[in-house]
Amino acid sequence: MSTQESPQNPQAPQPSQPPQASQTTAQPSYEPRYEPPPSVGKLFFWVLLFLVAALAVVLGGVYFT
Repeated sequence: MSTQESPQNPQAPQPSQPPQASQTTAQPSYEPRYEPPPSVGKLFFWVLLFLVAALAVVLGGVYFT
């Protein structure tokens, strides 16, 4: 079948798209959306917070024993 021939069944049903929440959005709602990765500063903050919390648990355990 060449690119200029019409399809065999022009009445074939088209795949339905899910309803959109808002018709004013430029991006269709059925496309996957991903959260951007955390910045280096935010990642460093969470690692530092975890280390401080771990240090507090260890030092508290040593102090109270």
